[in-house]
Amino acid sequence: MSSEKVVELTKDSFEQEVMNSKGLVLVDFWAAWCGPCRMVAPVIDQLADEFQDKLVVAKVNVDDEGELATRFRIMSIPTIILFKDGEIAERLIGVRTKDEFKSVIDKYL
Repeated sequence: MSSEKVVELTKDSFEQEVMNSKGLVLVDFWAAWCGPCRMVAPVIDQLADEFQDKLVVAKVNVDDEGELATRFRIMSIPTIILFKDGEIAERLIGVRTKDEFKSVIDKYL
């Protein structure tokens, strides 16, 4: 059950939602078969709820959107990239705690 505040991105919507965005966008690069991705998914949903007025939370399914995975050199998943004004601000690889994500987000708010 994912939060309705999480945006599913495709290569067609990525430019508009992330690269042309002012402010913060947290993008979770994931895949359905990835165990660690499933572990981090509820945390991503909680962040979407908690930071709903401060940042956009989005997901990219790397199986469906291989072009985006290649573009951002996603070698292992989950990879979570925090964009600020269309630029990569932070890249987090693997499962992290909610507090770890929050401290990274807070640095850029």
